[in-house]
Amino acid sequence: MNMLLFVACVFALLCFVAGMACAAIRIFRGPTAQDRVLALDCLYINGMLAVLVIGIQIGSMLYFDIALLIALFGFVGSTAMAKFLLRGEVIEP
Repeated sequence: MNMLLFVACVFALLCFVAGMACAAIRIFRGPTAQDRVLALDCLYINGMLAVLVIGIQIGSMLYFDIALLIALFGFVGSTAMAKFLLRGEVIEP
């Protein structure tokens, strides 16, 4: 890996970690439940992107599969939370 790609990966990781820290603060201090759900979405997206950058840095394809699973479970979780906040229940009878 050349030096420019390494520096770009480190910078991207630092930016994603900063975004995750801001989202974690919003999760704990969010005034409403909707703010917390939005921060959770931001948190899993930044986590997924950090895993992708680590996969690029290391050069392993396993990290891309892990990022796909994070995206899948994050989407399902955020959809369930949004439905719960909208209707008060996740599974309708």
